[in-house]
Formats: sequence, C-alpha cells, structure tokens
Amino acid sequence: MPTFDQGCVVRVPFPYTDRNTRQHRPALIISDGPVGEGGALVWVAMITSAANRGWPGDWPIDDLAMAGLPIASVVRCAKITTVEVRDTEPVGRLNSNGLKAVMGLISGLLGAA
Repeated sequence: MPTFDQGCVVRVPFPYTDRNTRQHRPALIISDGPVGEGGALVWVAMITSAANRGWPGDWPIDDLAMAGLPIASVVRCAKITTVEVRDTEPVGRLNSNGLKAVMGLISGLLGAA
C-alpha cells in the first residue's frame, strides 16, 4: 500500500454530497500521515478548476507543474473527505507556502486554535 504525507497532490474517487456518484479528481492530502485502522485512510481536500465559481476559503495553487496539474486550480478547503489509501494515485505536491496557507484556512474553518 502506498504512503502519502501532508501536502501530496493525489488523484482520488471524490464523493459528491449532492448526488450518489464519485468522480476521479485531484485532491490534497491534509492528514498528517495515514489514519484509521491499519493506516488505510487519508483525509483530503478537493482540488477544482480555478474557472469554477469561487468559494470562501479557496486557495489558488501557484505552482501547477510541481502540483502535477494541467490547468489553473484551487484547493477547496470547505470540501474535505476521507478516502482509502489504496484508491489514491500520486500526482504531485503543493509547495510549502501553499500547504501552510491551506492548513491555516482549514484550521480556521474547523475553529481550531
């Protein structure tokens, strides 16, 4: 089973809350390593096209090549889910400044100190 750390950009089957489907899309690993029994899970935040209508808390990805993304994209900090590590494919990585900003936005959304 592959292992991923916080800041990795992966491709995952991301669930939708408004319909009973999943679509493979990029996501950012936000858990600090694997979680759950046997480390079989990771927490991810959705990555979506920057062309989509923006949401409060979206973070623009400034280094698309490093992230492994073909088009302008944002981390949608309000859309977080848990996926199985076995369903993830590595794509790239968010730079350290971007990761710090995203984690700060997520902490704020969670009301963390």
